[in-house]
Amino acid sequence: MKQTRPKKYFLLLFLYILVSIPFVTNAQWYDPEKVNKKAGEIYGQAYEAAQNAEYTNAIKLLNDALKLEPKFVDVYLSRAGMYANMKNYKAAVTDFETALQMDAVYSNTYLLPYAISLAGTGNFTKALEAVNKFLQTPGINEQSTKAGNYRKKSFEFAVAYDQKLKDKGITNYVFSPKNLGDVINSEALEYFPSFTIDGSRMIFTRRVNNDEDFYESNYTNGGWSKAAPLAGKINTNLNEGAQNISQDGEWLIFTGCNYPEGAGSCDLYIAYRTKNGGWTEAENMGPSINTEFWESSPSLSPDKRHLYFSSNRLGTLGGKDIWMSTRLPNGKWGTAVNLGPTVNTKADEGCPFIHADNRTLYFNSNGHEGYGLTDLFLSKKQTDDSWGNALNLGYPINTIDDEGSLIVTSDGETSYFASDGMDTRGGLDLYSFIMRDDVKANRTLWVKGKVFDKKTNAGLPSSVELTDINTRKLISKLQTDEEGNYLVTLPVGKDYAFNVNRKGYLFYSDNFSMKPDHNDSSLTVNIPLQPIEAGAMVVLKNIFFDSKKWELKEESKTELNQVVLLMTENPQVKIQISGHTDNVGTGADNLALSNNRAKAVITYFQQNGIDIKRLSSKGFGATKPVAGNDTASGKAQNRRTELNIISN
Repeated sequence: MKQTRPKKYFLLLFLYILVSIPFVTNAQWYDPEKVNKKAGEIYGQAYEAAQNAEYTNAIKLLNDALKLEPKFVDVYLSRAGMYANMKNYKAAVTDFETALQMDAVYSNTYLLPYAISLAGTGNFTKALEAVNKFLQTPGINEQSTKAGNYRKKSFEFAVAYDQKLKDKGITNYVFSPKNLGDVINSEALEYFPSFTIDGSRMIFTRRVNNDEDFYESNYTNGGWSKAAPLAGKINTNLNEGAQNISQDGEWLIFTGCNYPEGAGSCDLYIAYRTKNGGWTEAENMGPSINTEFWESSPSLSPDKRHLYFSSNRLGTLGGKDIWMSTRLPNGKWGTAVNLGPTVNTKADEGCPFIHADNRTLYFNSNGHEGYGLTDLFLSKKQTDDSWGNALNLGYPINTIDDEGSLIVTSDGETSYFASDGMDTRGGLDLYSFIMRDDVKANRTLWVKGKVFDKKTNAGLPSSVELTDINTRKLISKLQTDEEGNYLVTLPVGKDYAFNVNRKGYLFYSDNFSMKPDHNDSSLTVNIPLQPIEAGAMVVLKNIFFDSKKWELKEESKTELNQVVLLMTENPQVKIQISGHTDNVGTGADNLALSNNRAKAVITYFQQNGIDIKRLSSKGFGATKPVAGNDTASGKAQNRRTELNIISN
């Protein structure tokens, strides 16, 4: 049988990424027609096995061929290609380099897949050298030149990114993903994890025999429980996937494809957690969200006001874009808007995930500059609610292969993803890793509790608002459930005004100072609301003055405007503002200071349209303390402004 040079099929499947070695051979000596005949026949069998994607068997046959012909260069090149296709880039590089050292001239046309494999190991500098050498090869065709230039651009990006990290002093990051183990992963495919804010519950998608269903696991006693299918009516004989559980664990939004009532190929659906812990039958989210096109990979903001998702609907900047819909006061979803060119490109963007800090958006894209194929990025919401430029998360979080979805928990660093490239139980498994510092989201705490009637103890559905004290910007606004339960997230590093409102009741006021080193992860604040009636009183905890002064600080206006609204909605109500101080200073000075501060508040109300006949003020100095004056915290409680209902 005439021996011919083996086809390059093995290698050209794997246009991936990386490096080059010093080549010392100046002339070709290898002749494929002179290899051992039996070895050539075995090589042919390996070729047939590789065409059927039977790589393990093909590699075994190639190993057998090498025993008969140790200098069979094509075996090394072909085995390298198969290793690359199996994402064993380290082994691929070893075989490519062996072939290049044996005969650099013969193996020269394989410099591009060699470079790609080098990049697969993270050696981008050497990969760039190799692809540059490839592009200097005389007579390469237009397609090869285009492929080489594409890889060159990716390698240049990778080298520059690595240098930027070094310039920032980031040199010791270790990417060490951990498999979540047999209680979560199985021989089937597991992907799209989703978590409640406290990290106690995980829901993910498992595909068994091409049927996708949702599974749940709970974190107890330091580990995850054995995953089980979700209870209730949410799993069906149709395919459910790409889900997102709300931070409070009460909603589940997911992608359903080819549902009978669907508007397009894939739509978004919502189910609600029942009192017995199961889930309701899913509901289509309607025409503001779903179109005749494709909608998928939903992510719900922590306050449930915004829904992010990917769609190829009309109006995209390219293929698939990331869109956002806002939940209206009546509970319906508004028309979705495109996130714009800082996030979306002329290519595809998908798998959005909005972090609990409500401003860090992670997503994947093959349109922004990166390592090749699909990378993971983040964009930060700016003060004007626009989105900042996309930032690549860098190697080794991103690789030369496709990256899918990424979930980051409330601590800003614990991250989860699905991968088939490591110690999987079978195909895609779920893994966790620690995020690099410069691409972390803000650590986010949370406050939960119940709003109830102070007199009857009955739960009250109410509005909960969180405002940045310094900027007076509304951070989140949410509704409690029908029993008054709420959960609100608090990214560290800011001071927040916290207000709870219900018509017919005196609003509740509190504030939280979330310093970066805040030790708590959660707070429980149960909130008694008082009916608007004579004798009701609330401490206005977000009225601020400089020490020994009575001019209202700008940060006070959010709370003051809450009182203006209260007075406007209840035109018969008359109030008294009472000023109080701690015991520092003389009694006369404190009395005067408290009087002036109370009057300053009344003046603000009058300037904002409230009839002075409905307003009165009084200063009490330090005569009515509510805590001891022997500690800083006690003194802070005594320095207060109270609102008292005189009549209604």
